[in-house]
Amino acid sequence: MIPNPIISLSLPKSGTTTLAMALRRAGLNVIDWRIREAQTFREDLKDQLIAPLMYEDYFGSGDPLARFDEFHAITEMSAINGKINMWPQTDSGMLGAILKHHPGAKFLLSMRDPEAVAKSMMGWNNLGQVRLPRNDVPGLPRPYGGNVENLTRWVNGHYDFCARFFRRSPNFLAYELEEKNVHHQISRFLRLELPWWGKANMNIRQTDLSDMESDDHVET
Repeated sequence: MIPNPIISLSLPKSGTTTLAMALRRAGLNVIDWRIREAQTFREDLKDQLIAPLMYEDYFGSGDPLARFDEFHAITEMSAINGKINMWPQTDSGMLGAILKHHPGAKFLLSMRDPEAVAKSMMGWNNLGQVRLPRNDVPGLPRPYGGNVENLTRWVNGHYDFCARFFRRSPNFLAYELEEKNVHHQISRFLRLELPWWGKANMNIRQTDLSDMESDDHVET
């Protein structure tokens, strides 16, 4: 990956699509839970989920980003479906390995009100209703995760984990998604001008659907 990759630690339904769109509008090659065919020249990476690739390389070479040299940013990396249940953003070993091999990496955590995130998860396809309570997710073992209360506690726990892991680190920025002018915070942190900031993946009236990708980081 490039010397200073941008890594989002955000959970689903926390603004990952907005961040991805903003970084793409700034000219970066951004991958979001899956590598689309148009995003890579490597046949072995096309249409591949990000999380399994990261773990393959983490346990292979030690560098979770070993094959990602084409990309500037990862805005969503978790994957959960009938066969895969991986959450690299919750894994301290994974995050430590990224820092070791990429000391200039920039980590972002997009935060919303945890209860609002939980309600969004419950209403998004079958994420909160089926997939989370049926899988042993880090910090959310079966059968928990099938209601707003469980998910709210889990989201809070993830925010606390990131704050402790990156305590006083210059590599880390946690930001409130709905805070006014939050994009200025992100621009300063990344030292990158963001020509666009808005709300992506909200409804069919989004002005530029060609840039939108599903915020569903997981498969049904």
